[in-house]
Amino acid sequence: MRTPLPAVTSLRDFYAFEQHVKTCRAQRGLDVAPEWYRVPAFYFSNPASVIGDGVAVWAPQGSSALDYELELACVIGRECRDLPGDDRAMEAISGFTIMNDWSARDLQKEEMAIGLGPSKGKDFATTLGPEVVPMDELEDRYRDGRLHLGMTARVNGRVYSQGNSGTMHWTWPQILAHASRDATLRVGDVIGSGTVGTGCILELTPAAVGGWLKPGDVVELEIERLGILRNPVVSHP
Repeated sequence: MRTPLPAVTSLRDFYAFEQHVKTCRAQRGLDVAPEWYRVPAFYFSNPASVIGDGVAVWAPQGSSALDYELELACVIGRECRDLPGDDRAMEAISGFTIMNDWSARDLQKEEMAIGLGPSKGKDFATTLGPEVVPMDELEDRYRDGRLHLGMTARVNGRVYSQGNSGTMHWTWPQILAHASRDATLRVGDVIGSGTVGTGCILELTPAAVGGWLKPGDVVELEIERLGILRNPVVSHP
């Protein structure tokens, strides 16, 4: 049974798509760090800033570089710890949903130069929804530890991003095992995949798509079988 999004107890966002990592680092003249291939890295975001489908989003104070990020996310359905890195780990998941990891790229750039974060470049808003789709509806698209689902982002009806969740370098069992190592995952914890290749303006470059997001824009993220997650962008109140 599909369910509404539960109260989010914690929010971890991984960095699992190689294409996204390679492209964004190449823009700064950097190769992929060898450590990325050794550990599935993530950061903690702000569960108190989770919003739903249809809710307005605005750039945080001091930012003029609002971006979307097209991601897949799982919701933990039972308390667990030290999960194995194989398909048994999937039993901890209640289902999957769409995630928009909104980013203030100018704030994020300053924070990441320090070597800690991201924090204020990310914690102002994360959209999840429109509902949680159980794993039993997706079993036919699950193989090799990955869900193979088409992913699309549109701004004002124009397609910006297209990818597939099956292109993840790290698998969901590997991600779950890492997140739960010496730590308890609780019911309602959300774990994001990270951005699919081409899944943000930063990766596409603002010049290629006409700039960062601005008030009046409508962002739609669509993942096959999971629905459409839609949010309008407004001015800072």
